[in-house]
Amino acid sequence: MCGIAGFIDYGHNSTEEILKDCTDVLSHRGPDGSGYEFLVDEKYQLGLGHRRLSILDTSECGSQPMWYDQWCIVFNGEIYNFQEIKTELLKFGHKFNSTSDTEVILHAFQHWGPAMIDHFIGMYSFVLLDALKQRLYCFRDRAGVKPFYFYTKGDLFLFSSELKSFHKHPGFKKIICEEAVFQYLQYGYIMAPLTIYKDTYKLRPGYFMQIEIPKLIFEELPYWEVLKCYQKPKLDISKEEAEKEAEKLLTSACNYRMISDVPVGVFLSGGYDSTAVTALIQANRTDKIKTYTIGFHEADHNEADHAKKVATHLGTDHTEYYCTAKEAQDIIPTIPFYCDEPFGDSSIIPTMLVSKLARKDVTVALSADAGDETFAGYPKYPLSINILKKLNLVPDIIRYPTGSILNIIPGSWLLKLTGHTAAAIKKQRLADALKKETFTAVGIMDEFLSQVYSDKQMQSLIKRKIEKPRSGFFEYMPNVSKMTNLDRMLLVDYRTYLPDDIFVKVDRAGMSVSLEGREPLSDHRLVEFAAQLPDHLKMKGNDKKIILKDIVHKYVPKEIMDRPKMGFGVPVADWLKTDLKFYVEEYMNDAAFAKHDLFYQAGVDHIKRSFFAGDRNYNTIFWYLLMFQMWYKEWMD
Repeated sequence: MCGIAGFIDYGHNSTEEILKDCTDVLSHRGPDGSGYEFLVDEKYQLGLGHRRLSILDTSECGSQPMWYDQWCIVFNGEIYNFQEIKTELLKFGHKFNSTSDTEVILHAFQHWGPAMIDHFIGMYSFVLLDALKQRLYCFRDRAGVKPFYFYTKGDLFLFSSELKSFHKHPGFKKIICEEAVFQYLQYGYIMAPLTIYKDTYKLRPGYFMQIEIPKLIFEELPYWEVLKCYQKPKLDISKEEAEKEAEKLLTSACNYRMISDVPVGVFLSGGYDSTAVTALIQANRTDKIKTYTIGFHEADHNEADHAKKVATHLGTDHTEYYCTAKEAQDIIPTIPFYCDEPFGDSSIIPTMLVSKLARKDVTVALSADAGDETFAGYPKYPLSINILKKLNLVPDIIRYPTGSILNIIPGSWLLKLTGHTAAAIKKQRLADALKKETFTAVGIMDEFLSQVYSDKQMQSLIKRKIEKPRSGFFEYMPNVSKMTNLDRMLLVDYRTYLPDDIFVKVDRAGMSVSLEGREPLSDHRLVEFAAQLPDHLKMKGNDKKIILKDIVHKYVPKEIMDRPKMGFGVPVADWLKTDLKFYVEEYMNDAAFAKHDLFYQAGVDHIKRSFFAGDRNYNTIFWYLLMFQMWYKEWMD
């Protein structure tokens, strides 16, 4: 894991010192070394910068930027199967000077060109210069585990692993993208290709950019698309055969991610995903693998007891640490710096804590993200399908007038009638849904279960009229052939929530303490296989992750695993009403909001009143607003 940064400057306003500044602000991503390449042409200046976290070939031979003949690379990530690729290239006469995967990429590019990427199993974002042809190639891995940002305006092109690099270049214009603000407040994260800034983008997962440097002509091209995996015919396979193949792929994915020249550990929550990773790794080793868990004294948020039972059964070298509320709270003011743009997933707090715990012993930690998106683990999937079935049972002649009546019923009446505060805040969404001619499971997952604030509620909060940005939720909502409702929901989450929330969280949390995170359940071979499995092998009724659970039960008894699914969270809403109320007073006052003048004060006041009145439906949007305000203070004020 490393940090990369650089530019193409046609105005010749850059210097090597600027390149160093843009690169060295990423020192937390790579504390073990740095390197810079500053090239000057009569038409442009080109900079390539690298901060190194030494994982493979920790000698100077692995330093970057790395040259081979006419090619130069700065690389963030790992190519797990580099040894096999290296062996193949040796047969063609290639010779190597190091044991690093970086050098293998350069030789692979010479041999196959951009098609080399089809050979790679890994997580990566890298920039490769062909100095002879004056072309720049920018790649991002299939799942989006590794970040890649770029800025293009006028005569300047910037790229980096994190947005904070751009602030170090005097040519960067930090103008807020209001469409991104809209998206952030609805979902708690910003989806690719948008970022919080105008003219600044995320390279989408599974894409690469080819840039003709002399004229800054570039195109973004997909080299892998998960949609195509779901559009393939379903496999005619028994449950036993599916389990055998899934376990084989999982084992391969885990073993690849244990390859390292530095110590490796595993995050263990005691849930099915992390238990699967831990069990499959430990089963193939005689030495005890290191596992780590953060515990909380609040029972509703504590998974440490479950993790300890799993660790004891599997025989790992387990470390658990019960953190205090103060330790968790101290993470909050650091979030805006490490995340760079507004980020609302509060589970980044315990993720930072467990990363800090693991970093005392190891430099690499395996995490078990992507299991829910691959094997259908979220409760929202069966819930969306059940809601869809019920809505389709309501005759059109009744549905439309019911929606109109619901619109005029006071929220207080609904509260008394149902006993649930959610009825009032969801009233408008339900009324709108009842008036629609058609429904989709993705639409229900989006509007009812993913959006914190509806489109109409957003109109009462954001001052400017903003056309809602398109996203993966819309991209796959039409009737795509050969896809079930479950396929569409998994597809949407794989292309939105997973790379733009989950992987951002894990990457920034790990990098905050210079810890490399690896994700075996995101292995593209596993995703391709799971996409072709019939729905009933992943989810049946309310039973989720069927195949994965059966694999785990071979290693850990069902009675140890049988517990409700827990989120990896902390009680931030309670803290903000007590110990952390000073944050509210500092960042959520009228003067603080007036600095950017993006929101209606009445809309903000409504959220604040509802939050402090104890309406839990406003907990999340209140946190999102606070995180936005803290981000604004860090980067814009």
